[in-house]
Amino acid sequence: MTKLEVPTAAPWVPSHPTLPKLIAAARQCEGCHLYKRATQTVFGAGPGHAPVIMVGEQPGDVEDREGAPFVGPAGRLLDKALVEAGIDRDQVYVTNAVKHFKFIERGKRRIHAKPNVIEIRACKPWLEAEIQVVKPELIVCLGATAAQALMGRAFRITKQRGVFFEHELAGSVMATVHPSALLRAPDPERREEEYQLFIRDLEKIPKRIESIRLRA
Repeated sequence: MTKLEVPTAAPWVPSHPTLPKLIAAARQCEGCHLYKRATQTVFGAGPGHAPVIMVGEQPGDVEDREGAPFVGPAGRLLDKALVEAGIDRDQVYVTNAVKHFKFIERGKRRIHAKPNVIEIRACKPWLEAEIQVVKPELIVCLGATAAQALMGRAFRITKQRGVFFEHELAGSVMATVHPSALLRAPDPERREEEYQLFIRDLEKIPKRIESIRLRA
């Protein structure tokens, strides 16, 4: 790739995609430099026609090693919160805005590094293809990276979390915090407080889906 070329995954996205085709093609993706250091591509997972797609930032260390999204500590916390919010986890497709783990090495540890705008844009064709295939009624963005990938860089979780917006790729889009943010809370009391706010956001999902279906 020359300096004049814009990094993008678009050449690897198959025409007339299905989820199996996308998963197979994404394993070969070299749309940006992140593939060089990651163990593997971590694509989305879940039912092929899920009513809800949840989009995070990128796979973490555990996800990179296991090749599946949301299987680490943040994923386990998300599973717990979905149960408490009354949402069937088996009806949710989970994925990330960026499909390769970006990290900084500190000794034997690999520390998460936030993907930049170029990397997010390069990977967006995969996310758009997933959404177009699954055809969800609702997209839930987990964290600022996912929200800004779909709704623009001006979007702010602090001001617009839990609010539903119309979107060309789904009936509605809502953003809330990423569960990893809860794990970084400074003390147990703050973590529990933030966790309850997170559940409150998730509890809006079933009612919104019902509303979308009534309007259809």
